[in-house]
Amino acid sequence: MPKMRKKSDLPIKTCPTCARPFAWRKKWERVWDEVKYCSDRCRGDAKRTR
Repeated sequence: MPKMRKKSDLPIKTCPTCARPFAWRKKWERVWDEVKYCSDRCRGDAKRTR
């Protein structure tokens, strides 16, 4: 069984659209280096403002 981690120990990035910090999620485990936005809404807003 994998070792449990505290939420405060997870890696954090800052969203370029809303400037809010967001933490690592299990579903981003394999693509964490490619994740830029905290949500689909921020990703869509970034495409609209270009």
